[in-house]
Amino acid sequence: MIQVRNKKTIRNLAGKSFKVNKARNLFAIVAIALTSLLFTTLYTLGLGTVENLQRATMRQVGGDGHAVLKYITDDEFNHIKDHPLIKEIAYNRILSDRVINDKFLKRHTEFWYYDDVGMKLGFIEIKEGHKPAAKNEVIADSKTLQLLGVPLEVGAPLRLKLKIRGKEVQRDFVLSGWWKSDPVVNVGQIFASKAYVDAHAKELQSNYKKDHFYTGTISAYMMFDNSLDLRGKLSKVITESGYSLDEDAPNYIANNVNWSYISTNFSVDTETIIALTSALLLIMFTGYLIIYNIFQISVMRDIRFYGLLKTIGTSGKQIRRIIRRQALILSALGIPIGLIAGFFIGKSFVPYIINMSVFNGTEISVSPNPWIFVGSALFALITVMISTFKPGRVASSVSPVEAVRYTGGVNKGNGKLKKSTGGAKIHLMARSNLGRNKKRTVLVVMSLSLSLVLLNTVFTLSQSFDMDKFLSKFNDTDFLIAHAEYFQVPSSFSGHENETTESFIKAVQAQPGFEEGGRLYGDPTAFTAENTKGITDDTQNTDARGNFLVEVYGLEDLPLHRLQLIDGELDFKKLASGKYILEGVELNDNDKPYMEFIHHKVGENVTLHSYVRTADAPLDREYITQKFTVLGHVGIKSSNSDRLQSYSFYLPADIYKPLVKQPAVMSYAFNVSSNQEVSMQGFLKRYTETIEPMMNYESKITSRDALSGMQTTVEMIGGLLSLIIGLIGILNFINAILTSILTRRKEFAMLQSIGMTKKQLRGMLIYEGLYYVWATSLTSILLAVLFSLLIVKPFCSLLWLLSYHFVIWPLLVLLPLLLLLGILIPVAVYSMNDKQSIVERLRESE
Repeated sequence: MIQVRNKKTIRNLAGKSFKVNKARNLFAIVAIALTSLLFTTLYTLGLGTVENLQRATMRQVGGDGHAVLKYITDDEFNHIKDHPLIKEIAYNRILSDRVINDKFLKRHTEFWYYDDVGMKLGFIEIKEGHKPAAKNEVIADSKTLQLLGVPLEVGAPLRLKLKIRGKEVQRDFVLSGWWKSDPVVNVGQIFASKAYVDAHAKELQSNYKKDHFYTGTISAYMMFDNSLDLRGKLSKVITESGYSLDEDAPNYIANNVNWSYISTNFSVDTETIIALTSALLLIMFTGYLIIYNIFQISVMRDIRFYGLLKTIGTSGKQIRRIIRRQALILSALGIPIGLIAGFFIGKSFVPYIINMSVFNGTEISVSPNPWIFVGSALFALITVMISTFKPGRVASSVSPVEAVRYTGGVNKGNGKLKKSTGGAKIHLMARSNLGRNKKRTVLVVMSLSLSLVLLNTVFTLSQSFDMDKFLSKFNDTDFLIAHAEYFQVPSSFSGHENETTESFIKAVQAQPGFEEGGRLYGDPTAFTAENTKGITDDTQNTDARGNFLVEVYGLEDLPLHRLQLIDGELDFKKLASGKYILEGVELNDNDKPYMEFIHHKVGENVTLHSYVRTADAPLDREYITQKFTVLGHVGIKSSNSDRLQSYSFYLPADIYKPLVKQPAVMSYAFNVSSNQEVSMQGFLKRYTETIEPMMNYESKITSRDALSGMQTTVEMIGGLLSLIIGLIGILNFINAILTSILTRRKEFAMLQSIGMTKKQLRGMLIYEGLYYVWATSLTSILLAVLFSLLIVKPFCSLLWLLSYHFVIWPLLVLLPLLLLLGILIPVAVYSMNDKQSIVERLRESE
């Protein structure tokens, strides 16, 4: 046999065959586009989310510098700045310990000098005006100026109250420019000029290692050539400049790498790799199902064409090349469509993911990262090539005789003759037809089932968000009110200076719907505990006598009864006797206690010392000793502590208050009737904005809204992926029916020639569709149950805010729709292909 080796001829054959198969081409382009759309959507979601979270984190931590040297002096800065590893270094000098204007009670504000590098790394872009030059010129962010009541105008006067080494200083400035506040950063920033630094050089001399005042210290943010091994580069810069990494060394320099860089804290465990690989393979498999079937249709439809090519000398390798060339042409048309659509779909969903995080409200942008398109196109193309391998092999190995006889069955000549006493039943014929190509039937059923299982899984996860768990972690009661500084991160509650006012508590109690409330008393400097063998080395703060500083809280009935008991007993009568005390224990995300960090076992004694200020000399303190027996351990939460998770004890308020001279109310928790929650929320908002702006609040409503947003996001993104995979499944179903009709055109003509009506033929095809629906329903229900119990349930146990709930209703709701498709698609496909007469179809094989 003479083989044709002309590549141009092969290209022409591929082109001619491509133009003839217009319906196949349309299906293939849609399928390839959907497959690349799946990849692109997921890549855009993943990379876009990482990009925005990293950018937001950089802004939150102060900039995109790779690392920072903290609390250093001018001499230390000058010794380090010229190190060869440093590409850029910023000179940022803090000019006060705190800005103490009353307007900044709810928004911590800092006073700095930034050089040009510091401005660039800190994302400071002046919107109006210029950098400060004169010693009385400053620039600030817009929100800070609004809180001060300063207009956003160059030349506007402003007055700052500064705390410098324990002294309060008041200075007047002029605004030389401003920039738009970043919604991610809840810290105000005011920048002075180099002239201001020079004018106050003596005041800004830093001796941080001795007095621990921040005023005058320098934070040197630096950039290296790249973000790889930041810790190693930073360590090298410090040690090679003659300084130490040992905190106890006299030449130690405090330092930190920018943890917003993925390379700093990115690690992938085996489970994560398996999960990501499995997800990628699942997507490739869904794409494979549809593309494989499409090319299988093409081969079956043109099987005689390939057989004839072999008779004139075309080799199997050349036939495979023809099919691959067609696949590449289809990919060139379908993949770009999927890439563009997938990018914009993924981009539109990134904000929903970001708004689930702590950066809710930030400006979001998704750049067209080349890796998104390269990766998506590559995986889509690999999927297409794998999908065409089997059809290409079939086409290249078929003989001309087999090609003429091919009818879509198994054509191996070993089928058994089946006898029937009931005659030819339409539904039995339909069932038999599906059995003629079991592999194709299985593929169609699996592709349809995948989307249903995924959708059911998404709803299972969304319904597993446990509102009670979420609320109990952050809100023991409906509302919690306190001084604004108590809610700052970290909390700066210090006692009477920022306690919750009685006027605020009384205003709350007077509101409609108020049911019950209780005060939480505290003072971070009031108590110490005697050293015992149970105390671990992690507690370093001690007084002059060697006793450890501890937090002791006094709780009124409502917060006292909300304590979470870990072990021992919560006997309120015993606690009221004044002989017993509860020790607090830190909890992990799943509310499991870190029992290894307890200091006293149940039944052990603890001796507390309290400093009571005398009335005659407030600075003198009377030393009182009180012994208690540990009654049990309870969980430390943000709602019953100063939020610093320190060495803590809990007492009833009536026992606590006599131990301190002036008990300070740390917070006040209260509940309201359910129909008054929204009204109370509105009252608190108005009260804290107008009447007592130094006060603030937390509520269950805001926590509930946050969790509802997370649920909605999961449903939207999961629903989108389910829809895409569902479209692939439906397309696969259409292809399967189309394949069946195209490859059995002669068979249908023969059946009609012996008396089978079109109605009976359509009925047989409808039964085939219904059998697909029946098989898909059983398979999807089985897989959904198994997947829910074996994968989703264990996954829910890993996340503290999830409580597994078995869900199957989303799948059951979609089954009637699947039933409708099973009837309509066979009828529609048959009607579109029933154009030729019986005689014409019988002659096709001649």
